[in-house]
Amino acid sequence: MRALTWQGKRDVRVETVPDPRIEEPTDIIVRITSTGICGSDLHLYEVLGPYLDPGDILGHEPMGVVEEVGPGVTSLAPGDRVVVPFNVSCGHCYMCDRGLQSQCETTQVREHGTGASLFGYTKLYGQVPGGQAELLRVPFGDTLPIKVPHGPADDRFVYLSDVLPTAWQAVQYAAIPPGGSVTVLGLGPIGSMAARIARHQGAGLVVGVDLVPERLSRAAADGVTCLDLRRHGKDLGDAIRDLTDGRGTDAVIDAVGMEAHGAPVAKAAHGAVGLLPDGLGQRLMETAGLDRLTAFRAAIDVVRRGGTISVSGVYGGAADPLPMLTMFDKQIQLRMGQANVRHWVDDILPLLTDEDPLGVDDFATHRLPLEEGPQAYKTFQDKQDGMIKTLLVP
Repeated sequence: MRALTWQGKRDVRVETVPDPRIEEPTDIIVRITSTGICGSDLHLYEVLGPYLDPGDILGHEPMGVVEEVGPGVTSLAPGDRVVVPFNVSCGHCYMCDRGLQSQCETTQVREHGTGASLFGYTKLYGQVPGGQAELLRVPFGDTLPIKVPHGPADDRFVYLSDVLPTAWQAVQYAAIPPGGSVTVLGLGPIGSMAARIARHQGAGLVVGVDLVPERLSRAAADGVTCLDLRRHGKDLGDAIRDLTDGRGTDAVIDAVGMEAHGAPVAKAAHGAVGLLPDGLGQRLMETAGLDRLTAFRAAIDVVRRGGTISVSGVYGGAADPLPMLTMFDKQIQLRMGQANVRHWVDDILPLLTDEDPLGVDDFATHRLPLEEGPQAYKTFQDKQDGMIKTLLVP
């Protein structure tokens, strides 16, 4: 089969690799029909090379049609249409029973002390082959895949793999009061969807912050009050307090994470880690790694006292300095973590209708053949061509 593989820093290629096969009785094989490029895939492209091997198959936002089922699978059959959550979760352990599929005890990567395995996402999370490929082996066939109806285009359902549940959890964790206010830092795929969900759920004021013109104009068309970081810069907090009677918003969603704009020292460190030999790079990240905390520090500044910060952007540093005095003084509540995809599916599926209240049907800005994946990664990383969300079609 053809698959998009990691070969080195800023080097991904589509290659011919062996087809996956049934390895456990509860496995299924899915023929992929659409697969997204996620903002967190760019961390692999740029920073997390020490945890990857050349040839690793990337991607964790796939959907497709079941091609083959193992003898232990009873709820799916060849021809069924499914979306594959990015968490590899068993569905029946202590954590899964509590809706914490991102902490699944069956697939936790204990060697690295991390949570549930993820498709297409480094040794830290199991080094499970990903879904930017023609075929994908999916374990836990009776409990992990999300069965969806035939008929509507893939765009209707593919975001159940990551974008929708990640954005939904971000809004839930933000605990926006009815009619309240929220600032969304970063209007990429997760941030823009979180803004839509917040408005759908009744937020009175949704402020979106970014520095990419196409992202700002798209969010503004969704009814978001947009602030251009290029204009406001260090005055961002004052601009948001001006909109909220001097207080700041009730909640902030940090949808940026460790690749925030600014912080040149941490940016240089990220670049250096990606060029070090694997063993040295791993040790540096695990003991002294720093993130570019520009977005998180902005969240602390713009949230009102007693408000909530919800972090959905990925951070990877082990030694990040946080302004604990300010966080304590402002009585900030903080929630974060990988999305528990399966936990939110029942809330989201009823909204994926012809009425399309969340705008999923036209959410993708680019649809490209899998063979154009390498160029798509570069375009996305460079924030060019108005690229916000790309779906690859094997």
